[in-house]
Amino acid sequence: MTGHLLIAVSALILAAAATPLARHLGPLWGFVDRPGERKVHRTTMPRLGGVAIYLSFIVALLLFGERFYVRQLVGILLGATLVSGVGLWDDRRSLRAVTKLLAQLAAAGILIVSGVRVQALHQPVLDVLVTIVWVVGITNAINLLDNMDGLSGSVSAVAAAYFLLLAAMSGQYLVGALAAALLGACLGFLIYNVNPASIFMGDSGALFLGFMLAAVGIKLRFPSNSDVITWMVPVLVLALPIFDVTLVSVSRLRRGLNPLTTPGMDHTSHRLVALGLTPREAVLTLTVVASACGMLATYVTQASLIDGYAVGALAALAGLAAIIWLEVNPRTRPGSR
Repeated sequence: MTGHLLIAVSALILAAAATPLARHLGPLWGFVDRPGERKVHRTTMPRLGGVAIYLSFIVALLLFGERFYVRQLVGILLGATLVSGVGLWDDRRSLRAVTKLLAQLAAAGILIVSGVRVQALHQPVLDVLVTIVWVVGITNAINLLDNMDGLSGSVSAVAAAYFLLLAAMSGQYLVGALAAALLGACLGFLIYNVNPASIFMGDSGALFLGFMLAAVGIKLRFPSNSDVITWMVPVLVLALPIFDVTLVSVSRLRRGLNPLTTPGMDHTSHRLVALGLTPREAVLTLTVVASACGMLATYVTQASLIDGYAVGALAALAGLAAIIWLEVNPRTRPGSR
């Protein structure tokens, strides 16, 4: 655990030091996010923060990770570098959605070839298909969640913290090292990204965080319990971004819009603001919800079959009820404000 703490602290310090440099270089190199009708911010913002997150993560692992385990990271880091690099390109040139999707599929393929894939179904073809859906889905979910100051970074930090805790409980050094580096990088970046933010992470950071959280979730194992139960653990840890992308997808499909390429003020955070919360309160509320989901995931690691599925069913029903309520409530229904 001392090694994990060292990785987390070093990543935090590196991100805290690198983010101001990224904030300075962003406008000089053309990496900026300009205000718009469908955006919350009102001034031009640099969005090179993802590079600071990426570099602090990599450097912390290389400096303080066990060399044996670092060599096992090749597939994961290649995939993460691919999605982050394409995200950086998109931050500068605005790529087509299909280009980003193809890069994410290629990154998922790299994971699979390197041996990082879902194994809960015990059917190679199904495991590969679920791996692709999981990786692409979570990568985009974290990216779509990056719609308000500090939100994506805070939720990612909470998820990384729970992955670190769960890895320590089950004695998984590699997963713990990855989660620790993610946690530290997120916290260091959040110093400058909480409301009012002075820099954005951009697609390069959000896609990187989403991909890495998806990969860490796949690598997590619980030898003391059956995978018939524990497959729900990473799903619960990442339940909030899964809920948000589901809400947005259902809402936009219902309105005849493309769920991934149509920008809009219809995310969970925007709807909380429509209910009267400030942006900072909305982010804090969602961070607390993400923490509660992590607590449920921790419980499931030790739960019986009946208890585990009861928790999963209740969480799913709560999510479904929240989607319905947010869609029918006149104050939060898109187009009614």
